[in-house]
Amino acid sequence: MPLNRANLPSIESYCESHGIQLVGRGQWRTGSCPIHGGSDSLRVNTSSNGWCCMSCGATGGNAVALHMAVTDLDFVGAAKDLGCWIEGDRPGARGPMPFSARDALTVLHADLHLIAVIVGDLRRGVLPAQADWDAFLAAASRVLHIAEVAR
Repeated sequence: MPLNRANLPSIESYCESHGIQLVGRGQWRTGSCPIHGGSDSLRVNTSSNGWCCMSCGATGGNAVALHMAVTDLDFVGAAKDLGCWIEGDRPGARGPMPFSARDALTVLHADLHLIAVIVGDLRRGVLPAQADWDAFLAAASRVLHIAEVAR
């Protein structure tokens, strides 16, 4: 996963940048819980970057997990929000698909059905009309495109 750990904020710096004042000097510090609004129930571990709320029970292992809990973002969204997500940094990494999986399956269902009918006709020696042949070629092209993008 393209999480840039070098840009991952410590739990202390995350709390500071989000207005959560931490009290204490030891490994464990106390602050207000941004998830449920408790005044002194959030505990953060400055060594491991873990955190937990003694009141609402929320817990996590780093600033991304806390940001996810506070903002309801998913992992990638929270990491992007914090500036520690690298787009396409690794070989083979890809961005979001230009279409949803549901749309792809809908198109594939229709196109593969058309392709199966044309191939069945060809096996029986029936040549398709030019319009059917053009539809067959367009369907085959869409199927190949979806396969390449989803690969």
